[in-house]
Amino acid sequence: MTRIAIITGSTRPRRRAPMVAAWVRDVAERHIDTADFEVVDIAAFDLPLLDEEVPAAIGEYTGEHTRRWAEAIAGFDGFVFVTPEYNHSVPAALKNAIDYLFAEWGDKAAGFVGYGLHGGTRAVEHLRLMLAEVKVAGVRTTVALSLFQDFTITDMAEPGAFTPGDHQEPTLARMLDEVVAWSAALAPLRAGRVAE
Repeated sequence: MTRIAIITGSTRPRRRAPMVAAWVRDVAERHIDTADFEVVDIAAFDLPLLDEEVPAAIGEYTGEHTRRWAEAIAGFDGFVFVTPEYNHSVPAALKNAIDYLFAEWGDKAAGFVGYGLHGGTRAVEHLRLMLAEVKVAGVRTTVALSLFQDFTITDMAEPGAFTPGDHQEPTLARMLDEVVAWSAALAPLRAGRVAE
């Protein structure tokens, strides 16, 4: 069974990412029966700013937090990244979590769910570039959630309620189909890497 991680890209208190990630998992479980989906909250790993002594591409992790993060990510075949847009890019915590690892990301597929004033589109575009460098293949279909149209927010300091428009679920379903298909298509590359 293909395993897909739904990665929350924000660690900020009172963030919206858990609501969105829960929606992604719910839609995925109703729509796809050939893959398992699990929410992976980077906040739960309590990663400090990158503190490994050698580059991740070398694969010699010394920190217990790094080894725990590596083990979690290595077990998945693909990813759905849920990311807000902070200052036209991804949150620093998400970039930091990506930078901790290298081989664990490789030859896997990813889909993207962005949210923000402009649907998180600039964050997703930056995320695509970062992930390409660690050999993650990004699928084309992206979910772009607007803070004005897909959330009910009465106080910007609070998460509000997640109320996605009717058009968002079919887009998410299409993206999930792509992630599962690409994850399966890349399986021979992952198998070849393990065999080396």
